[in-house]
Amino acid sequence: MKKISLIFTVFLLFIFQVNFGQEKTKIKIEKAGFFEKDKVKYPDASVLTRDSKKQVLISHDGVLMSCNQAFFYEEKNFIEAYGDVILKQGDTLDLEANFIEYNGDSRIIIAEGNVILNEPESKLYTESLSFDRNKQEGYYTTKGKLIRNFTDTIYSDTGTFFAKEKKYRFKKNVDLRTPKYQIYSDLLNYYTENGKSFFYGPTDIITDDSKIYCEIGFYDTTNDNGYFIKNSEIDFEEYKINGDSIYFDKLTNYASATNNIKILDTINKTLTTGHYAEIFRKLDSMHIKKRALISSFTEKDTTHIHGESIIITGKEGEQVIRAFDNGKILRNTLSGKCDSIHYDQISGIAQLINTKNSSSIKSRKIKKPILWNNKSQITGDSIHIKFDTEKNIIDSLYVFDNAFIIEKDTLELGFNQISGKKLYGNFIDGKLKFIDIIKNAESVYYLRNSENELIGIDKSKSAKINILIEQQIIETFTKINQIDGKVYPEEEFNENDKFLKGFYFREEERIKSLDDLFIEDFKYKMIKINQLEN
Repeated sequence: MKKISLIFTVFLLFIFQVNFGQEKTKIKIEKAGFFEKDKVKYPDASVLTRDSKKQVLISHDGVLMSCNQAFFYEEKNFIEAYGDVILKQGDTLDLEANFIEYNGDSRIIIAEGNVILNEPESKLYTESLSFDRNKQEGYYTTKGKLIRNFTDTIYSDTGTFFAKEKKYRFKKNVDLRTPKYQIYSDLLNYYTENGKSFFYGPTDIITDDSKIYCEIGFYDTTNDNGYFIKNSEIDFEEYKINGDSIYFDKLTNYASATNNIKILDTINKTLTTGHYAEIFRKLDSMHIKKRALISSFTEKDTTHIHGESIIITGKEGEQVIRAFDNGKILRNTLSGKCDSIHYDQISGIAQLINTKNSSSIKSRKIKKPILWNNKSQITGDSIHIKFDTEKNIIDSLYVFDNAFIIEKDTLELGFNQISGKKLYGNFIDGKLKFIDIIKNAESVYYLRNSENELIGIDKSKSAKINILIEQQIIETFTKINQIDGKVYPEEEFNENDKFLKGFYFREEERIKSLDDLFIEDFKYKMIKINQLEN
């Protein structure tokens, strides 16, 4: 009981402080041209009217109010002011209206008719406004229009004004307009001193060349930049950006995005993904990191290029794609890996390169660029893939220095192998059909009859080898200017002779799916996206 009594006492003291902590003062009539008391018409009021020179002047606790006529209820400490009413409270409140009623006890102001709330940087226009001097907050529910510096105009159905912060909270059908863009939202916090706006809920921002959507965001109308989170999206004329968070600078045409990024290029028909991106529109370039992937779509197939970092530069039809560190490529029947990939849209050539002095890959073993085409493994010091840019299909293949093809024998008893200085391959309908091995060509090939029985093992050297691929396997190969060669029965074929110099079968590295592209990526944690506070 004692505990309950103590709590009740504390509660009473709190109520006492709230209601009586501030001494109530009386409204004062500072000036009036005419004073009238009519107990019949206005039994509780004194009627104050201006003269030809000056308006009625009223004061109360730091408030000055002028008007053409006022009804003063002295006992209630209440006043009604009519005609050209102006109410000022120091530097925090400057109010104009046709009518204002003011309660000196509650310190509540109600303004009606052509209401204008003035600040040094802005004006609010509405039909009705209530203001609580105790909280220094006002609100309207009669639709309003705010104009700041003759540039920003904001419309809303309802709004709240926070005098201390010089902040508005606009709700329902919010429409912020500037000469450069429009913002549509259902909840927008706006600071009149600096033009910064914060929005919560579905929001659209429309500029001359972009559309932005988010459900939580910020925009600085003075400096033309913003930050958007929760289902954020920027739709430019040439591509669309999605991400967990997006920063955008209109003046520099720069954007950055973090976590779960998607960049859809409708012109070049590509989709770029990753977890961090920078877009430089003026430079026609973008940089994507952390599980970076660019996918080029065609009717027949899709080309996926991966790297821990991808840089894309150039205008439409002139793009250059560079995938650095742990570069990988994947198509329907073709996949490959290297350190870096360089693709030039004009030439249609994708280069698979190893950069041995790259600091970011010191922890990885440097290996030759490699391709897998159906059942064949192809390696060399450098590999070039030529695309038909009109049809967007693979046209040809070039392997420079130490070209090597490995393919498991039909019954997987051994390995068919062909090596040489260079390799040239031709694709028909996107499938590798013809291969030429040029200079210092060597081969090990398991010969089988129509019953798939092993006839012998052919090992030879020649100047050149022509290969025909049918049904996704090596069907025939023709040796030109053979220097040396012999067909050995399996039992007479020395174990050491079964492998050509440079043999390295890397089947465990083969890329078979999109998930395989990211297996060797360095581990990292997703950046935590902080919520906006204002």
